[in-house]
Parts: sequence; structure tokens; C-alpha cells
Amino acid sequence: MCGAEFKALPEGVQRVAAALQAHGHPHMPRMLDDAARTAQQAADVLGILVGQVAKSIIFRRKSDDAAVLVITSGDRRVDEKKVEAHVGKIGRADAGFVKERTGFSIGGVSPIAHATPPVTLIDQDLLRFEVVWAAAGHPHGVFPLHPTDLERLTGAPVVDVVQEVSA
Repeated sequence: MCGAEFKALPEGVQRVAAALQAHGHPHMPRMLDDAARTAQQAADVLGILVGQVAKSIIFRRKSDDAAVLVITSGDRRVDEKKVEAHVGKIGRADAGFVKERTGFSIGGVSPIAHATPPVTLIDQDLLRFEVVWAAAGHPHGVFPLHPTDLERLTGAPVVDVVQEVSA
């Protein structure tokens, strides 16, 4: 990515691109014509399965007000009790908290390059896929990666933090 292309990106996407470059990640963010604020929107635009969207969900830890990032497949729902077993009591995070702590707006929260490093958990169900797509700091920005790259990029553990899937 050349300097002019980099500067043309929104600020959040620039932070994500810089973090990806610093970690030697082979794929830079891609800007989509349409917004991908939800996993379904992202899947539709990218022509992938909803499960291949790596959702970044932010919670607020009650004990110290820390941001807790849960990265999970777009076709799964987070089980808050399972998250709490790993990080302690959590509550919902409003848009202001998400923006302040991550530097990103809801609908574009990247799993990396946060303003304040969050406590992070990666759901094991992402490992079902060879390639997943994550938000790149803007509702129109995404980047591809192998699910194990999330471990390398975030240093987070891979755990079970989603609701059971009914057959």
C-alpha cells in the first residue's frame, strides 16, 4: 500500500493497516462500496458464509471498567456467562464506551489496533474456517485472515464463549 493510498483511508482503517503491516500480515484492509455493519451485511457484500465474518463484540467489565473484546463467528451468539467465567462480571457497552475505548464506532470495530488494549477472547468456532473476514476500523473496511492469525495479532486465548448451536 503506497503512502497516498494509505492517507486516503479513514483514520481507523489507517491504524488497522499500520498494525497489520507491523505484524507482517499479508493482506491489507479493503474498502467496500457498501457498509458491512452487521455480519449478514458483510457476508452478503463479500459473498461468503455468515460464519466467516469475525465479529468483534465489546463488553464492559464491571470490576474495573475495562473493555472486553469477544471475537466470534458471525453465525454465533456470545454466551455472556461463558465470557464471565474467563474475565469476571460483564455488562453491555454503549456506543460512547465502545468509541472511547476502541477508537472505533460500532459496526466497524476491528479485532486489532484499539485505542486502549482490551481484554480479548477468541471463540473456538472461528477455527472451522480457512479464511475469515474482520472489520478494519470502519463500517466499509474489512480484511481477510486465517483464524489462527487472530491469536498472533491479539495474543488472546481461543476459548468456548458462544451459545450452544441447536441442531
